[in-house]
Amino acid sequence: MYQNSVGHEVDSAKFWDSLYVSGGDGWELGGPAPVLARILEESPPATGRIAVPGCGRGHDVALLASRGYDATGFDFSDEAVAEASRRGTTVLKRDVFGLGEEFPGAFDAVWEYTCFCAIAPARREEYVEVLAEILRRGGELIALFYPLRDPKGAKEGPPFPVRRAEVEKMLTKHFRVVSMAVPADSIERRKGHELLVRAIRA
Repeated sequence: MYQNSVGHEVDSAKFWDSLYVSGGDGWELGGPAPVLARILEESPPATGRIAVPGCGRGHDVALLASRGYDATGFDFSDEAVAEASRRGTTVLKRDVFGLGEEFPGAFDAVWEYTCFCAIAPARREEYVEVLAEILRRGGELIALFYPLRDPKGAKEGPPFPVRRAEVEKMLTKHFRVVSMAVPADSIERRKGHELLVRAIRA
């Protein structure tokens, strides 16, 4: 649909390595997501194993670990994994699309942020299936989808545009959506463009 010439390149770890090396990592916040920090204060998921797919430098993984969770981050960029290691955060080098086979039902919760919008849009349904596969029945998906915008006329990704209706449709097959809202505490440049979803693995 709105996949573009960049779409096929995002499947390559080398593409992401080049962005990290060249300073093209505009998604980098330099720390954990404020929305996640607030969730952990106000309504944290049950203690247990949490997966963070496409975690980059692992800031959110480190925050979850500091709060007592058995947090596992995954990324297939050598640069991201190495940087996480330098920061003292363990991130496993994996292609997220292979996690379902390696970690079936292994996690009590998943934190998804900026991975959905980074993969080729044509693979989004496949990715949602992976999230369902690695969660135990009754486990929780906490996802901050970004960027909410109409794909028509949108700039080339990544990040690729995300639509609320698309998110709802894809989750329905595997999850029971508990809440869905635009958070007020996104970082300034992302305010109004993020959608926080909490859903239970059916």
